[in-house]
Amino acid sequence: MKFKIALLLFAIMTGTFASAQQHPKNIILDTDIGPDYDDVGAMAVLHALADKGECHILATIASNQYSNIAPVLSVLNTYFKRPGIPIGVVRGKAVNIPCAQKWDSLIVDRYPHRIKDNNEAEDATILYRRILAAQPDQSVTIVTIGFMTNMANLLQSKPDKVSPLSGAALVKKKVRLMVSMAACFNREMGKFREFNVEKDSVSSKITFDNWLSPIIFSGFEIGEKIHTGLPIVKNKSITNSPVKDVFQKSIPLDPNDSKGRMSWDETAVLVAVRSYERYFSVVKGKIICNSDGSNQWDKTGTLDRYLILKMPIPQIEAVLNTLIMHQPKTGK
Repeated sequence: MKFKIALLLFAIMTGTFASAQQHPKNIILDTDIGPDYDDVGAMAVLHALADKGECHILATIASNQYSNIAPVLSVLNTYFKRPGIPIGVVRGKAVNIPCAQKWDSLIVDRYPHRIKDNNEAEDATILYRRILAAQPDQSVTIVTIGFMTNMANLLQSKPDKVSPLSGAALVKKKVRLMVSMAACFNREMGKFREFNVEKDSVSSKITFDNWLSPIIFSGFEIGEKIHTGLPIVKNKSITNSPVKDVFQKSIPLDPNDSKGRMSWDETAVLVAVRSYERYFSVVKGKIICNSDGSNQWDKTGTLDRYLILKMPIPQIEAVLNTLIMHQPKTGK
C-alpha cells in the first residue's frame, strides 16, 4: 500500500498524473526555431502535453525570418497529427538567422508538410490579433522561446477589422500569462546579454517595459544545467521521427552537447502548461530590460517571476526526455 501511495505521489510530482478537473491550457508558442535545436524539443514537449489533454495549441508563430522556418513548423505540427495549427511568421524588420547545423533542410526534405514557404504563413501580428480576439478573457498563455519582435509588434498594433482593441488592450484582456525563455538571473545579471533578449533588444525593452500580464522567466541559467536529447537518439524503437533526426544530427556536431543539448526552451513550455510548482521555485519582482540586451531585477515589483531550480536536475531531465520521446497519436 505504501508503495502504491509513493508511486502516486511521484506521478503527481512529475506531472504524469493529470487532474481530471484541470482544464487544458490555451497555448500560443512563439519561437525562433533554427539557430538552436532545443526549440524542436520544446515543440515535441508541447505536442506531447497536448496529446495528454493538458493543453490546446492555438498557434505556432515564428519570431525569426529565415527561409525554412514556416516549413519546419509545418513539418513538426504535421508529424504530431496537427497539420491545421495556424502558423505565423514575423514580417517587416526582424532577425533573420538560419540553421547553421542544417537540420532544417534534413527534416523539410524528408517529412510531409502543408506550408512550403514563409509567404504561405500568416503575418504574425495579424494572426496574434485574430487568435486572441476569438478567445475567452484571461484564457491564453503565450510561450516565447525566441525574440520579442512579435510581442512588441502586437503591443504596438492598432485596432482593426479583427478587433476594436489595440494590441496592448488585447493582451490585457485575453492573456493570463506569458512564460518566456529569456534573460539571465544569476551572478552575471546586469552584464550578461542573453541571446533571445539581445538579438532584438529594442523589441525586448518595448515588451518587458509595457507587457500587461504576468511574466514567468526561465532564465539562461535554468536551461544551461538541464540536458536532454540523448534518450531519443539511443531509442531504437523510434523511427521516422523528425525530432529524433534533429537531435541525432545535431548532438555530435558540438562537443558541449556530449551529455545532451542544453534545454532552455523545453523548460519554458513545461512551466507554461503544467505551472512551475512541481519543478521550480520562483522569485517575485519586475524585470528591468536594458537597451543593450542585458537585464536587471526590481525586487519591489510584483508582476513578474523568475525560476529557481527545485526538483533535482536528473528528475527534470527524465520528465523532459519522456515528453520529447512521445510518439504522435494514431488514428487522427
